[in-house]
Amino acid sequence: MCGISGIVGSGVDKSSIIQKMIAIQNHRGPDSSGDYHSPDDLVVLGHNRLSIIDLSAAGQQPMSDPTGRYWLIYNGEIYNYLELRRELTALGESFTTQTDSEVLLSAYRRWGEGCLDRLIGMFAFAIWDERMQTLFTARDRFGVKPFYYTWLSQDIFIFASEIKALHAAGAECQPDPITWSTYLTFGVYDHSESTFWEGVSRLPAGHALRWSDGEIQVWKWYDLAERVAEGRDTRPIKDVKEEYRALLEESVKLRFRADVPVGINLSGGLDSSTLLGLVHAVQGAESDVSAFTFITGDARYDELPWVQQMLGRTRHPHHICTLQSEEVPDLAAKVQYHQDEPFGGFPTLAYSKIFERARSLGVIVLLDGQGMDEQWAGYEYYGRALNGSAEPTSNLVLGPVQGSQSRSVRPECLLPDFRALSVPLDTAQFFSDSLMNMQYRDTRYTKIPRALRFNDRISMMHSTEDREPFLDHRLFELALSQEVDRKIRHGTHKWLLREITNDLLPNGVVEAPKRPLQTPQREWLRGQLRDWTEGYLAAVSQNYGNLWINPKKIQAEWQGYLRGESDNSFYIWQWISLGLSLELSKP
Repeated sequence: MCGISGIVGSGVDKSSIIQKMIAIQNHRGPDSSGDYHSPDDLVVLGHNRLSIIDLSAAGQQPMSDPTGRYWLIYNGEIYNYLELRRELTALGESFTTQTDSEVLLSAYRRWGEGCLDRLIGMFAFAIWDERMQTLFTARDRFGVKPFYYTWLSQDIFIFASEIKALHAAGAECQPDPITWSTYLTFGVYDHSESTFWEGVSRLPAGHALRWSDGEIQVWKWYDLAERVAEGRDTRPIKDVKEEYRALLEESVKLRFRADVPVGINLSGGLDSSTLLGLVHAVQGAESDVSAFTFITGDARYDELPWVQQMLGRTRHPHHICTLQSEEVPDLAAKVQYHQDEPFGGFPTLAYSKIFERARSLGVIVLLDGQGMDEQWAGYEYYGRALNGSAEPTSNLVLGPVQGSQSRSVRPECLLPDFRALSVPLDTAQFFSDSLMNMQYRDTRYTKIPRALRFNDRISMMHSTEDREPFLDHRLFELALSQEVDRKIRHGTHKWLLREITNDLLPNGVVEAPKRPLQTPQREWLRGQLRDWTEGYLAAVSQNYGNLWINPKKIQAEWQGYLRGESDNSFYIWQWISLGLSLELSKP
């Protein structure tokens, strides 16, 4: 896991700029850093390394192929690198390191852009072709690893793993009003190429970009909907269960490939239980990898009893990481700095505690259970939409948009001209199956993109690596293609997944109730953290009052929130996020 950065074009002092970009991303790779300058100074590549596979100096980047034609900077993990290495060796390729980086470089040299379809992993990389004077970059299928870019001038193209590196390079640091309006109006974000910063774009998941002769071209190399199309899996359930179970075990096994200690994140849900069971399936019942769980000390939200029950007869050391209300002000500012854009509230702060503890214990890689709800229709609103009690667009944020008590956003607090800039999420209906369309929307545009950004920045904040075994594209393609009644049957969500993993779960373990909230955010905001919250609301009113927002309406909504008139705190968190972002946009 690493940080990448680059500058392409003529007419700027690249040496000083690349050093700033490398320095500001040091947390992404504190083990070593390096840069490459092309002979004609057309391109400079920078790299920060977090050593995970082959810890020797041989794995440092930028890395070149034996001829010196190709130069690679790469962030991520190619989990099937050993299999690819054997295949490439049989084709005549030779290797001098044990890294997956060298395998990626060799794969590109052998297969060109076609190598992407052979990769199982998470990645964002750039390869400079010195002979052809072209830069090729690509991002993994689901966008686990980030890639941002902008233009310093008409001729200077820059890119990096984090937006702050682009700002350090001299890119304009102004908030993008369209993105902010869309976020505050609809609660939608991280769904397009646009970011919260004017002029800064993200390379979408499953996309590639090429720079050549001062021009860039962006195209899609992978899309889940296109791979699944309308092909329904009508095979007997027995065959599906066998294939999916085998893929699950392979996915977890591949993600244990590391030359540093690996741990697991656990909550009290089915997904964590499945992950734990798979760890035992691939490592044996005596597995003693460290397990981590966050709590807040509030029994209404903490899932510790279920996790402890799950771990009761195992050998896993269990590390409980507590988020306390008094930590929130300082931690929120630190996390905002690392996120660069609005993040997911107090659960993200609590997650930070896990990676902080893991790093302090020398556990550099953590496995997570992200992705099962989207694969197997685990969210309750999927069922409500199918039976007609909710709209298919519900729950794009944190809760249903209907009803005064549960509305997630307050667009009426925005000034009309600013609100008019917002762009509603309009996702194509790729399938005749409405459930598949909702699953695809959440995977491609809403829940997965946001969660992956939060998790990447939080893990990298503490120089650790987060791996998502259930975000294997083969699992998603197989699950998404199943019929509705294999996902939701008689009111039971994830029905077939439960059938597949039933023997993995420890006897007597009861699943924690599924809840949209994991922390007492709404209680803390109106209670212990009231003064802190009001400070940010005042700052937002002072800086954006009569420009973007109506301060009187925000104050009225806040007073209603204090009286308990709303059970949803997301809109309050939105305004706090706007206040937190003010600190990042200051010169």
